Amino acid sequence: MPSGIFRGRGGAVPRLSAARLQDRYEAILDAAEEVLGRGGYAEASVGDVARQAGVSDGLIYRYFDSKQALRDAVLARFYARLLAGAQQAVAGRGAFRDRLLALIETHLRSFRDERALCRLFISEVRVSADYPGSPLQDLNRRYTGVLERVLRQGVLEGAVAPGFDSRLVRDMLYGGMEHVAWRSVNGRASLDVTGTARKILTLLLGGLAPAQA
Repeated sequence: MPSGIFRGRGGAVPRLSAARLQDRYEAILDAAEEVLGRGGYAEASVGDVARQAGVSDGLIYRYFDSKQALRDAVLARFYARLLAGAQQAVAGRGAFRDRLLALIETHLRSFRDERALCRLFISEVRVSADYPGSPLQDLNRRYTGVLERVLRQGVLEGAVAPGFDSRLVRDMLYGGMEHVAWRSVNGRASLDVTGTARKILTLLLGGLAPAQA
């Protein structure tokens, strides 16, 4: 539970069991995720979240200092899901190619299955002035760090040439996936996760040069 949960305008939270506090916290985050996904950060209000959760505004403020703190908690939980999914996807995969494909598929699937939160992060949070150096940027780095570990292991296995620019690979791969998936995020097209992932993998590993005879 984030450390700010007990800070707010209404004073200390009445003594409740840890399980009850966690249930309330998760219910508020569920409601905030729904509200933010529906109308975006600018249009959302703490009152909207309270009504969605079926609680008072004051109770929200007992858990969170501000609307931004609430938004950041929603996105932190989102990143926890992404990071766990990415780590699980590559765990136990034998070959470098299989690990990389699994990671690409997992990322594309997040665009398909978590469209509202992806849209919120890309179009409203990442472009904000307070994003650089923020905890959310750190979470993003931790998430993309899974790719860097896969690439380093690929070097050790002889599947990746040493001396590559890991930041360039990261930016091209994740930036390319974001661009490809953006129409799906906006609800204008469906996304073939498996087929698209295989095409991206083939292009990334094989490039544009014709295959050698």
